[in-house]
Amino acid sequence: MKHVQATFITGYVTIMVKGQMPEIFFQQCVDHDIPIWNVKRVNPKQCEGNIRLQDIRQMRKIRRGTGYKITFSRKKGLPFMFKRFWGKKELVAATLLSGLLILLLSNILWKVEITGVPTDIEKKITKELNNSGIHPGAWTFSMDSPSDIQQNLLKHIPELLWVGVEKMGTTIRLEGVEKIVVKKEPVSGPRDLVATKKGIIKKMYVSKGRPLVYVNDYVEPGEVLVSGNLRENENVDEEKEKKQSPVLVSAEGEVIARTWYEIHATIPLKTTQEILTGEQETKYYMQLADFRLPVWHFLNPDFEEIQVDNEKKPIYFFKWKLPISIVESVINEKKSKQISHTKKEAIQIGVEQARRQLQMQLPKGAKIISEKILHDSVDHGKVKIALYVTVEENIAQAEAIHPKKEE
Repeated sequence: MKHVQATFITGYVTIMVKGQMPEIFFQQCVDHDIPIWNVKRVNPKQCEGNIRLQDIRQMRKIRRGTGYKITFSRKKGLPFMFKRFWGKKELVAATLLSGLLILLLSNILWKVEITGVPTDIEKKITKELNNSGIHPGAWTFSMDSPSDIQQNLLKHIPELLWVGVEKMGTTIRLEGVEKIVVKKEPVSGPRDLVATKKGIIKKMYVSKGRPLVYVNDYVEPGEVLVSGNLRENENVDEEKEKKQSPVLVSAEGEVIARTWYEIHATIPLKTTQEILTGEQETKYYMQLADFRLPVWHFLNPDFEEIQVDNEKKPIYFFKWKLPISIVESVINEKKSKQISHTKKEAIQIGVEQARRQLQMQLPKGAKIISEKILHDSVDHGKVKIALYVTVEENIAQAEAIHPKKEE
């Protein structure tokens, strides 16, 4: 029985041997290493037995010149089943169409699940996904990759701290984390204004408190600029100061000081700039392992230089990912341009870069007054500069006043 099951996949036939002593023919087959099983004697001149489909050709060679007559009575196995199935054209067409329909339905998005965020943010996510063409009924090949969807949501929904995107068959699952904005609590109660940086005072705007410094004074970090104690006086002796009850307020105001920064920058004298012209062509491939079969746009565009962006989108059958994928290949035309700078031009570019870099780090309202090049040099095709920048900015920061403990 095991032998029969093993040969069912490759197929086998039942042969009827007619002639004098037909058993001898089966023995000749066995002698030539042809397996024979289920041999039965029908009558003295007829015997039947099973033989593998792949051994029929060799069996016919053995029969030549023996005088035995051989007929095939039964055919079993997958090859014969497939042949009979293939002969029924209506059934074949129905099967192929059903498989194609299942394949198409397996690559349509049917459900979008959003978890981990409040209802208002969920609505914003749904709206943004709809704008990107991601909704139930959408063709999965037209959707962006999970990483692109993630970046797009984080870009357009500032309330999101993080979002995970996972595609599982015909479902997209999104799990988000709401951004909790922790606002720095202002210093409540009595407070001083102290310096955060060293600098020279240029302007002062004090609405509450007692100024301890004046315009053109040099201050160090941590030095009190505006005191919140209105009765504190250095000229009063200690005994009188103890008898006076302090009047404490929350000092308010701005202290604009001139501060200084030293910045270093490196600028190459020669650079290669690549520019996309905007001309592009999209090609589609059917990929199996490392083999690609073009299915749309067979010819390569006539571009001298190209930049190729490939996006691989797997094909699903129900929830299973098939080894076949659709590859969208976008071919962009680009042009390379060699740019050379003189030392003077490179220094000017470095100064502009340093200004932009510093401006991003400065607090709101700060102004760059001037810059001075302390040092410049050329080394291995690059210009290195050290820049001394003067800035005017508010250096006042609130600091709580802690009452002195009585001894």
